[in-house]
Amino acid sequence: MTFRHLKIFIAVYQTESITRAAEALFMTQPAVTRAVREIETYYGIRLFERISRRLYVTEAGRSFYGYALHIIDSFDQMEKGMRNWDELGLLRVGTTVTVGSFLLPRVVSLFREKHPGMKIRAAVANGQSLQDALLNNQLDFAVIEGNVISEPLHCEWITDDRLVPVLPPDSAYKNASVPLAALANEPLLLREHGSAGRACIDHAYALHGLSADPILESISTRAILQSVHLGLGISFLPEQLVTEDLHTGFVSTCQVTDESFTRRYHLVWHEQKFLTDSAKEAMELFREAAGQSHQ
Repeated sequence: MTFRHLKIFIAVYQTESITRAAEALFMTQPAVTRAVREIETYYGIRLFERISRRLYVTEAGRSFYGYALHIIDSFDQMEKGMRNWDELGLLRVGTTVTVGSFLLPRVVSLFREKHPGMKIRAAVANGQSLQDALLNNQLDFAVIEGNVISEPLHCEWITDDRLVPVLPPDSAYKNASVPLAALANEPLLLREHGSAGRACIDHAYALHGLSADPILESISTRAILQSVHLGLGISFLPEQLVTEDLHTGFVSTCQVTDESFTRRYHLVWHEQKFLTDSAKEAMELFREAAGQSHQ
């Protein structure tokens, strides 16, 4: 049994004629007859009665027609869905928290304008979680800040960002220029292990022979900012995320003279991943948005 058999049967059923079905399918009459007989032999049923050179559909034929029509329709829907995946499919994107806050909404908005029929599933998590998801084919691509350590993952740099010290609004170091060691005795409020920001701070403190031992760890940047505002300690957060809070005086900052805290942002995907045209277009939107964020 093949889709060809089913399509031939449907044509004979709908035209009630071997001759007309053959003409519609651009086939010979013997080929159409043979296909119908092959179905009948395969299932051990009679689809048509041939009386006085006319075809009469049997009860088995009517039942078979319902199944055949459903199967062919399902196949046609699958063909349409797969061939139009870039317009009607699903795009799975992951970003780290900073990117998810200032780049992701802009990109999703632009992408939806161009592809209103596509679904977008966006995951915002720390860098390590996103790398694991890429390795397990749970994401099509991701935008990750910091280093990517998994070999099968391909990385493309798109922009830089930096962490800035975040201090209570009345800190003695407000707007001052100080070495990192001057902040060593301040209680630390940091992101969780696995985040790019945490890895950057741990590395910087270690280079200066200091210990980054936080009194609070959180996946929420907002929770950290609120804690700093209340004077519980200091933090280091992405400049993009704290610009408004610094401008309003909700928190303050200082200049660290011996450390830049610069980080790189990468587009990341599995080197064996097939990227659809829509995925490539979304990646290009992230490149453009990243470039515009520093203009």
